[in-house]
Amino acid sequence: MKQRVLALMAAGCLLLSGCSSLLDREYSTVEAHTSKYWESESADTLRAETYQDIVNDLLILIGQHTEEAQVRLYDYEDDTSVADDLERAAAEVKQETPMGAYAAEYITSESKAQRGYYEVTVHIGYRRTAEQIQSVVNATSTEALPDLLNAAVRDGKSELAVRIGYWGQGEAEKVAQTVADVRKQWEIPDDKPWTVNYYPATGQAGLIEFLMNVETG
Repeated sequence: MKQRVLALMAAGCLLLSGCSSLLDREYSTVEAHTSKYWESESADTLRAETYQDIVNDLLILIGQHTEEAQVRLYDYEDDTSVADDLERAAAEVKQETPMGAYAAEYITSESKAQRGYYEVTVHIGYRRTAEQIQSVVNATSTEALPDLLNAAVRDGKSELAVRIGYWGQGEAEKVAQTVADVRKQWEIPDDKPWTVNYYPATGQAGLIEFLMNVETG
């Protein structure tokens, strides 16, 4: 099944839809199963020709909660450049992209030179389940959080993860105020605190996780 992966929460993604963008930040819109990212003769093998392709491939795999996969690297001439780009891409995805920081525990790989390409086996360990990744909600901005949090409390959910397309100055303060307002509305006592996590933890946040564990009457 084709999956649309969006870079900066394109306007076509509805505010409260369950779709989950796999490619973060400035990455261009792609189709997960086009020839650019998948080998035509092998449906379960990804391909990459540049460093950015490797990053995008890793994000596709994380979006599908794939634990092990094959990636073929083209236009690489030596083992050192392959190893350097694989290590750098893994670090970028895990530390600097919202979904990678949220979902991935570790990313490792090993490569073997073939005729015309490198065969890479990627291993990904997860801190989130496949269900948690698929449950991430996309929102254009933090303005959607009151409705999303109220719905989560009403439905008795213990957690909510929201991808944010736009993150401006002072957004963290807005999030804190929204949490306070929702808790007050539902009369949630102080001895039932919520935890709010931002991914990535530093820089511009792209995903917010709310751990609520709320019990309402």
